[in-house]
Amino acid sequence: MRCFKTLAIVINRKNFGEADRILTVFSKDKGKLKIVAKGVRRIKSRRSAQIELLNLSVLSVSDGKIPTLTEADNIKHFPFLKANLKKSGLAFYLCELVDGLTAEHQQNPEVFDLLNQTLSKLETEEDYKRIISGFEQSLLTALGFWPRERLLAEERGNYIEDIMEKQAKSKRILKDIWKRI
Repeated sequence: MRCFKTLAIVINRKNFGEADRILTVFSKDKGKLKIVAKGVRRIKSRRSAQIELLNLSVLSVSDGKIPTLTEADNIKHFPFLKANLKKSGLAFYLCELVDGLTAEHQQNPEVFDLLNQTLSKLETEEDYKRIISGFEQSLLTALGFWPRERLLAEERGNYIEDIMEKQAKSKRILKDIWKRI
């Protein structure tokens, strides 16, 4: 069995079995990966804090039939982002876009850097509409989906959902946040 280390951001997670979790991460050198984290839901698990949503971590993965997490080291956990409900909702939207628009095992360091930088901006800056709009356009451009003609913000949301072939779950949160800004 081969092992590898990768720098990754946790963009989704699902409980699996009694004590395991399936993580969806976006890594700099491997792209989007689904990884099984065995035993992380147990109270005594030392890895559970390292693999929370939105964390930037160095992950050691055993690459077999099912990639399995063997070790995790947290680099950045975006505390101010997680402490603010509006910012958390926007961050989850960003992760949902990356999860929905990217294919597994397709290396794309530009998308990784874009997500990491945008999460950092979202943590420190307050111009949410500019940050989200810039991220959507940059993501679509990096993935080759951006049309030659410019789209309005309302059209961009529908265009993204057409590409994902489903409605973004976090879109309702966005509508509430835009009303309060």
